[in-house]
Amino acid sequence: MNEVMFSEAAIRLGAFAAIFIAMAVYELWSPRLERDEMAGAWKARRWFTNLSLVLISSAALRVVFPAAAVGTALWAEARGWGLFPALGVSPLVAGIVSFVILDFAVWLEHVASHKIPLLWRIHRMHHADNGFDVTTGLRFHPLEILISMMWKAAVVVALGAPVLAVLAFEIVLNGTSMFTHSNIGLPSRLDRIIRRVVVTPDMHRVHHSSINTETDSNYGFNLSVWDRLFRTYVAQPRLGHEGMKIGLDDYRGWSTATLLWALALPFRALQPRRPQDESVEATRKIT
Repeated sequence: MNEVMFSEAAIRLGAFAAIFIAMAVYELWSPRLERDEMAGAWKARRWFTNLSLVLISSAALRVVFPAAAVGTALWAEARGWGLFPALGVSPLVAGIVSFVILDFAVWLEHVASHKIPLLWRIHRMHHADNGFDVTTGLRFHPLEILISMMWKAAVVVALGAPVLAVLAFEIVLNGTSMFTHSNIGLPSRLDRIIRRVVVTPDMHRVHHSSINTETDSNYGFNLSVWDRLFRTYVAQPRLGHEGMKIGLDDYRGWSTATLLWALALPFRALQPRRPQDESVEATRKIT
């Protein structure tokens, strides 16, 4: 099992590095938006903080939950636990269904992190980033990473999800988080086609709008079907991508880009959510 876990870590690290470098180079070559928070000294500070957060979260995860999702799948498989082994479902079918269910589980967890005050207290650090680029997809508090892993592990055990399906899902989830947060622009026609299946950067950027009803939309990281199915899909930001404000109005300025501030945010007083802005409903349409 140790050899398998070592291979899993190497595969995930290789995939992470390749996707991160590709998105970072694309952003530098052809940025979607040009803003002060995404350039110069501010960008350097944000990148240091966001990359430090992913390193701290990874270290904490290995200490508190060393098996992670793939290790949990191996553990459950060795004991024959889960719905799919009990029903005798073929590995191929079990793998495909597991991938889809895990994607829905992560979408549901994301919704909960906005609706449940205790979880929002932790998750708001992700939204407090005043910029929006590939590193925003890595900006999660270590507590949120641990909670997320426990949730995914519970789903993996309940399903008896195949190991390869869990590994594939973890790689895709990590990759799509960086892709959907990246500061890149796809041709509008291509974007409209792609987002019918998977989330695009323009689609997810709406979720990082400072307008409350837009923040509470487009929760998906990978498959876009869940937001359409549960009517949480918003096609475009009301003020347009160039005019929209990124982040939370309660948290502005250089401090939001510092590591200690980000780590301490969940332990600070929780600000009441702003009233819903009904005028944004004009943008809530399917494209």
